[in-house]
Amino acid sequence: MNKPPRYWAKAKKILSKKDKVMARLILNYREGFLITRNDVFFSLCKSIIGQQISVAAANSVFLKFKKKCYGKINPKIVNKLSTLSLRSCGLSRQKAKGIKELAKKTLNKEFNPNLIKNMNDEEAIEYLSRLRQIGRWSAEMILLFTFNRSNIWPLQDIGLLRAISNNYKKKYFPPKIFLKKLYKKFSPYCSVATWYLWRSIDDEPIQY
Repeated sequence: MNKPPRYWAKAKKILSKKDKVMARLILNYREGFLITRNDVFFSLCKSIIGQQISVAAANSVFLKFKKKCYGKINPKIVNKLSTLSLRSCGLSRQKAKGIKELAKKTLNKEFNPNLIKNMNDEEAIEYLSRLRQIGRWSAEMILLFTFNRSNIWPLQDIGLLRAISNNYKKKYFPPKIFLKKLYKKFSPYCSVATWYLWRSIDDEPIQY
């Protein structure tokens, strides 16, 4: 059974007191919380697949990828798949290479997810970004959804920026000074604020 992150209840109380918009969103979406998937490799594959395509397209490609992996997405199985086989799922050449390299680096310990636990957010983002096809946005998604970091504020995420524009009646893109103001107000619980802002524009809670 999934449980909310340990900081979730405290964060909701603090954010509700600090910000009227957050108070409304937290009241509107009482039932949900950030769902964690304790599988870094799985989440990285899903993140690579989902880059720069619609949610519907990403889901379609991911289901084909999962089928190729016989329902078990892990480095050993993915490493055995050819680039051609991965591309037949609908992956671009670069994404297929990225997933293959991720599998190889995970198996030979060149990439070790366990090291991330002892890194601060920026160190972890830098470490993850060394992987092919993983940039800041993908790294932030991993820290948010896999490692449950409490203060991730992914300003490269279009959904978050749209949600801020909608809820705070700001133009799109919201002014940088306003985004910094929100970051300061929501810290150290920007991850929670991000989840509720996403929730306000999506019928289904996001998960990576």
